[in-house]
Amino acid sequence: MQEKPVDFDESEENGLWEHYRIEVDPGQSVIRIDKYLANRIDNASRSRIQAAADAGNILVNKCSVKSNYKVKPGDEIQIVMDFPRREIEIVPEEIPLNIVFEDDQLVVINKQPGLVVHPGHGNYTGTLVNALAYYYRDLPLFNSKDPRPGLVHRIDKETSGLLVVAKTELAKNRLAGQFYNKTSKRKYQALIWGAPKEKSGTITGNIGRSYSNRQVFTVFPDGEYGKHAVTHYNVLEELGYVSLIECQLETGRTHQIRVHMKYLGHPLFNDSNYGGDQILRGTTFTKYKQFVQNCFKILPRQALHAKLLGFKHPTIGKEMIFDSDLPDDMLDVIEKWRNYIGNRG
Repeated sequence: MQEKPVDFDESEENGLWEHYRIEVDPGQSVIRIDKYLANRIDNASRSRIQAAADAGNILVNKCSVKSNYKVKPGDEIQIVMDFPRREIEIVPEEIPLNIVFEDDQLVVINKQPGLVVHPGHGNYTGTLVNALAYYYRDLPLFNSKDPRPGLVHRIDKETSGLLVVAKTELAKNRLAGQFYNKTSKRKYQALIWGAPKEKSGTITGNIGRSYSNRQVFTVFPDGEYGKHAVTHYNVLEELGYVSLIECQLETGRTHQIRVHMKYLGHPLFNDSNYGGDQILRGTTFTKYKQFVQNCFKILPRQALHAKLLGFKHPTIGKEMIFDSDLPDDMLDVIEKWRNYIGNRG
C-alpha cells in the first residue's frame, strides 16, 4: 500500500538524499519491486531492498511503498537515504587509448582487454573514463563530478573491441537514442566450447542477476524476472572442441553473449564467471590438458571481441561502420587450435 507522497524536490532539506532514480521500461512485466530492484542495482540483495522499503526509503511516483509493491510500466522509482551518495571524483589519468576515429562530436575507441569502462565499486581509478577525462580535459562534457561522461554503451572489462563515446551533449543524447531504439549495429566474435547443433540461430531469454550469486547473471525463460534479451549467432569455424562464432546483438544486456552462450550449453572459452575456464570438451589425456592450459595462459580472459560497430552520425546523419581485427591473444589461441586439430587429423 502506498503511503503519503514525499516532496522529493525538498527532501534534501528534510535530511534525505536520492541515491537512485529509475524509470520503468514501457515493456516491463508486472513484478515485485524487491525483485525488480535486485536485478537493476549492482550489489543489492533482496533482503537489503526489503529493509530499505520497510524504512520508507523506496518511493514510487513520490510515494513510499513496501517490498511487495508490483512495479508497472512508466513507474518512477526513487531510492532515498538519510546520507548523501558517495561522490566519485573523476581524476584525469594519462592512460593510452587506441583511437580509430575522432571528430568534433564523437570518438571511436578500440578498447584493450583489462580496461574497466567507467568507475564503480572497486574500480575508482584506471578506467576508460579516467583516460577520457585526461584526453578531453578541456571539454565541458568531461567534468570531474560525472562518473559516465559521454558514455552511451559499454563493454565488459575483459572484453576487447569497439566503443563509441560522445564529446557533446547533443551527440550523447542522439547516440543513446540509437542504442535504446536498437538501430545501432553491434557484432562480436567469440571462441566457445563445443559446436552448437544449429550452425546459426537466435537465443531469446530474459537476463537477470542470479539468485544464488549476485556477481553473475542467468537466463530466466519464464519472463517474469530480468530484462528481455535477444542474441543472433552464426558459427564461423569449427575447431574440434571449440568453435569461432559471430554474435549480433538485438539488445544490450550486461554479460549478454556470455550468459546466452552458457544457456545454450557452450560457454565462452576461459570465461571464469560462467564456467568456461574449465576443460569442458575433449580428451582426458595429459597432453591435451596441458595444451588447453597453455591456451588459457595465452588468453587469460573470456574470448570475446566487439568487432563491428555501426551507427548514424549524430549531426550529419551519415551511416558509420567500424570494423576491428581480432586482438593478438585471440588470434594466437585460434591458430593453436587450428594446428592442434590439423596435427590430430
